[in-house]
Amino acid sequence: MPRGSSPKRERQYEHIKESVEDRGGSAKRAEEIAARTVNKERARAGESKTASKASLGDMSSSKRGGLRSHSGAQGPTYDQLYEEAKRRDIHGRSSMNKAELKQKLGH
Repeated sequence: MPRGSSPKRERQYEHIKESVEDRGGSAKRAEEIAARTVNKERARAGESKTASKASLGDMSSSKRGGLRSHSGAQGPTYDQLYEEAKRRDIHGRSSMNKAELKQKLGH
């Protein structure tokens, strides 16, 4: 974390880092993602000395993450549905499309 970061940004950094590691990411990758995300949020909030146009003009990281979550506009992804079908040992899952997986899983 950059010097002078607020306790809120420190917590945010640790939370993001732990989330990436929980999803199976390496420690190095988790640190990179956390640092980039927190730095972008700091720039958007005017907490940093410099900020790129992309940091200021792009959608916020928290909004983007929300769009990619399970409860996003289209629901779970094909890969998420496939993994659930695999856990439930549903036969024929490899030849199913997203709609068929959703129907078979009751989504």
